[in-house]
Amino acid sequence: MILLHPSSIGKIMTDAVKIDPELLTPDLAEISRKTKKTDEDKAILAPLWEKTLSVGAKTYLKSLAKQSVYDVRFEVDTKYMRKGLACEQQAIDMLNALLFKRYVKNTLRLETDVLTGEADILPPGENYGRDIKVSWSLETFPCVKEDAHDQLYEWQMRGYMHLYDRDEWHVDYLMLDTPEELCRYEPPEIHQVSHIPPTLRHTSFTYKRDLELERKMLIKCRRAQEYIEHIKTQIILEHEE
Repeated sequence: MILLHPSSIGKIMTDAVKIDPELLTPDLAEISRKTKKTDEDKAILAPLWEKTLSVGAKTYLKSLAKQSVYDVRFEVDTKYMRKGLACEQQAIDMLNALLFKRYVKNTLRLETDVLTGEADILPPGENYGRDIKVSWSLETFPCVKEDAHDQLYEWQMRGYMHLYDRDEWHVDYLMLDTPEELCRYEPPEIHQVSHIPPTLRHTSFTYKRDLELERKMLIKCRRAQEYIEHIKTQIILEHEE
């Protein structure tokens, strides 16, 4: 089975419009077709909804299956990612200065039967972790907490909380000077920010562990693994001579 990265979870957890027909027995299909469902009907169908993958999730999982069969990786190389990689240590240094900490880049990768991941910051002896998000520009930097919440990032952090068995995870958005070679065609004033106090260039959002959401996450992720294997088999069978 392919192991999923926490960054993939948000793409898998999107809501489906209807229950996957493969999960419906004739009796369950009859309940599902009801225009008005009782509470008992909804309770019966609830486990099926938890296992059903959305159309968007299936499209994403087909891509993972294709990469596995053909032994390739479809790299997404963007200027945003390049800045994040180039400024990662600088971001950790800035966070340490702001929070009076001595965080270091984590190198411990963990795996379960479902997930594999390597968190950014994993303070020893603590019950939390941190994830660094270097903003591309002042335009994209979330300067208030309500803009710092991101559903994809939330599921990513829930994946990390499960992997590392920690009760909360902080997402730290940091705005740093963008390397000149990356922002040649954009206004420099939204990229060169060293003159702005660091406290105005850091926004943090915290996610608390929720075991019920985690349970649903693992159900959907295992279903995703099964779907990937199904598509891999389909690809191979359809291309046999």
